[in-house]
Amino acid sequence: MTVHSPLTEQRSLETQREEFSHRRGLAMPLAGTLAWGLIGLVGALGTPFQAVVTLYIATGSIFYLGMGLSRLTGENFFAKGRPRNEFDRLFMAGMLMSLLVFTIALPWASQNHESLPLSFGVLAGLMWLPYGWIIQHWIGAFHAIARALLCVGAWYAFPAQRFVAIPAVVVAVYLITIAVQERRWRALQAR
Repeated sequence: MTVHSPLTEQRSLETQREEFSHRRGLAMPLAGTLAWGLIGLVGALGTPFQAVVTLYIATGSIFYLGMGLSRLTGENFFAKGRPRNEFDRLFMAGMLMSLLVFTIALPWASQNHESLPLSFGVLAGLMWLPYGWIIQHWIGAFHAIARALLCVGAWYAFPAQRFVAIPAVVVAVYLITIAVQERRWRALQAR
């Protein structure tokens, strides 16, 4: 099927998916690792108020940090001259979907601030499902499912340390994701 749009320069969806799949895919997980690492650090050393504020600010800045890191990883999300790709739009729609689900988390957080690491940890990981489908790789499903299950497990296992244990889980899943993404990208480059 050929897409007839000046934005995609009449490249087939298969071609666009292939192009999207050959990207490195490190900038966003690196940004998430840094943000959640900071959340865990403040959760361990700061007051509950500082932990909550840090969680809001850090998770809200992951996309912007990822944009900056994309220049260092060679992905450069907004490089001029790069042809538009319909799967970029799908990825952004998946990310927006994840953000909209936060409307469930915020009222719960107003009742119990300790719910924030669990709800943000799970909800922000949802966008990995469509990402994995786009690149046709298991890492997306692994990231979303492992993150959700392990965050819930940490919620119950460490009730007094939720602002430390849940960020640790998220960082661990990100580190696995980064290793797999880099190995996947290097294998694609070797072809």
